[in-house]
Amino acid sequence: MSNFSRFRTGTSSNFEDASLATSADPDADSRAGLVLLYAQNFEALAPAYPFFTHEIVIGRDPAGSICIPEQAVSRRHARIAAEGDGWVVQDLGSRNGTMVRGEFLLAQRRLHHGDDLRVGDAVFKFVERGAEKYLPFRIDGSVRGAHADKISALVGGAQMNAIGSDIARIAPTELSCLVLGETGTGKEVVARAIHDASGRRGTLGAINCAAIPHNLLESELFGYRRGAFSGADRDKPGLIKLADQGTLFLDEIGDMPLDAQAKLLRVLQSREVFPLGAQAPEKVDIRVVCATHRDLQSYVKDGKFRGDLYARLNEHAVRLPPLRDRKEDVYLLARAFASRYGRPQIGLTFSFMIALLHYDWPYNVRELESCIKRGIALTDGAPLDAAQLPDAIATHMKGYGKKRVEVTSEPARERTSEPTSLVGPERRGAPSEAELRALLTAHGGNVAAVGRVLGKERMQIHRWLKKYNISLDEFRQG
Repeated sequence: MSNFSRFRTGTSSNFEDASLATSADPDADSRAGLVLLYAQNFEALAPAYPFFTHEIVIGRDPAGSICIPEQAVSRRHARIAAEGDGWVVQDLGSRNGTMVRGEFLLAQRRLHHGDDLRVGDAVFKFVERGAEKYLPFRIDGSVRGAHADKISALVGGAQMNAIGSDIARIAPTELSCLVLGETGTGKEVVARAIHDASGRRGTLGAINCAAIPHNLLESELFGYRRGAFSGADRDKPGLIKLADQGTLFLDEIGDMPLDAQAKLLRVLQSREVFPLGAQAPEKVDIRVVCATHRDLQSYVKDGKFRGDLYARLNEHAVRLPPLRDRKEDVYLLARAFASRYGRPQIGLTFSFMIALLHYDWPYNVRELESCIKRGIALTDGAPLDAAQLPDAIATHMKGYGKKRVEVTSEPARERTSEPTSLVGPERRGAPSEAELRALLTAHGGNVAAVGRVLGKERMQIHRWLKKYNISLDEFRQG
């Protein structure tokens, strides 16, 4: 029995077998596959489906490559096949249609890394490589095998587990760390996790370099002595001194002025701090963690950030992925925020989850937290539904459910109809006249080719030609 044939239904034993098979396979790290983002019966599905063959059939049929046991899925629903150096997906004439990035397929379409694929009421993410790494991590946070996240503050699956393992490895060292990521990805959470796992006896002292006026940043960092300047009526220790024997977290380090950067560099080199107005330096024992959403390498080239300081701070980098690149964590995060705001058992409707997965979260985890917090405040115990979506997400969902025609072997030709319902895949009937003409043009009037694209027999294509009074001659001559 092949590895893939053992991995169809997604039951516990099957995906454990697949995980063992991939761990012994030298090509496992390069495997493309599907990662489950959400399904109401997710317990019946595997967390991920690595591709072991060049053609994968998805459907309700237990004999298929990937079996999705739910009524919204046809027995043979969709097909994914290797083509050139990538993969293409095609609907097989399913009852409820196949969607990629919120658009119904009427022809095969090339898959790109991170594309979401909806088959019936199951939503997946396509990954070009490393699909087997997601196998131990279910979307509800349960983990199989010895892969458990070593940092409990990091909520998520495979990607956050890898970051947690990295943090656990470097936290006890004296390495300065640079935490990189977009706004709202959780950089301060990571800084605190590094400190908590470091074993250092002192506290975590945090300062946002972008929030403090530049003329006050030095006094906040280094402190001052009484009489150092007008209004300095008492000694004040700086944040660096307060973090002695602990960790100094400098958020938005890219916004630190150059003169303060020079003084910070001296602190890191000498492990001494010189308060304003002091006569002698003071010894400090600190571990520095910095965070920024800026491109510091570009800042160094442009003279906005000191290269020597960058080298000192970047002894180890932790890169946080944006939420749009780890949507397999959206359900778990939503449940975690519901618990945080006192409603751990609140329901999340399918429509609500589809909207969360379709949105790309420009402000990342922070924005998702606000969404759940707002939804809870607007309900009286009912499940969170589309009515509780913020305006930005509701507006984005107006384009969900469009139809798309794309031919991968020629330059893309595409026609999009008006949006259908908010989240539900409509029942697929005949293509519109314009869509059928687009396919005939793309295939030079080849009825068999059009039938393959639509998953229909030649006779059905001829019936539609007769219905729309379309002659094949005009396409064959063209």
